[in-house]
Amino acid sequence: MPDLRELTRQFPRPGRLDTILLRPARRAPVQAVEQAFVIEGRGLQGDRSASAAKPGGRRQVTLLQAEHLPVIASLCALAEVGADVLRRNFVVSGLNLLAARALFRDQPMALHIGADVVLEISGPCEPCSRMEEALGPGAYNAIRGHGGLTARVLQGGVVRVGDEVVCRARANELDAKPESRPEIQPATEPATEPASKINKLLI
Repeated sequence: MPDLRELTRQFPRPGRLDTILLRPARRAPVQAVEQAFVIEGRGLQGDRSASAAKPGGRRQVTLLQAEHLPVIASLCALAEVGADVLRRNFVVSGLNLLAARALFRDQPMALHIGADVVLEISGPCEPCSRMEEALGPGAYNAIRGHGGLTARVLQGGVVRVGDEVVCRARANELDAKPESRPEIQPATEPATEPASKINKLLI
């Protein structure tokens, strides 16, 4: 019987990169592209995160689980919700993105997209109050737990719609410094940021 460490390295199948979205500026319309260049330690070329005055940090790239879009629509009492409304950079299907975040400090995980790009999931991407404008009253709470994830770029390169997405234990050459590795994650809901900070994070 595999132990918990081994179980967290096993996935039923690879995922797929369904959508790539660039956010040129705060509140500017997102741009759907077929391919993009990902810059190590910064984010997507042409996206506001990569061009920020102080790039880097935990929120270099944002990701959304494609399977959560119909859930969000249902919880918002809408027929459908497009990925562009949530303004995440990558929409991924077929692989549980939440499981790509390391559970063990000494077993860091990495998300590989296509042939070159390697990401490290850094935390949840919480919704902001603008979702109430976009999807109606109650949308903030409807999206909680389904808003996606943030990630750091460990290795850059080109990504394309249709690329395979695979999660595996980090290769030695990409290992993080010990202090940057995530602690064992609790099973409880992550703490919510103050409202003022959440509003500033939007998109």
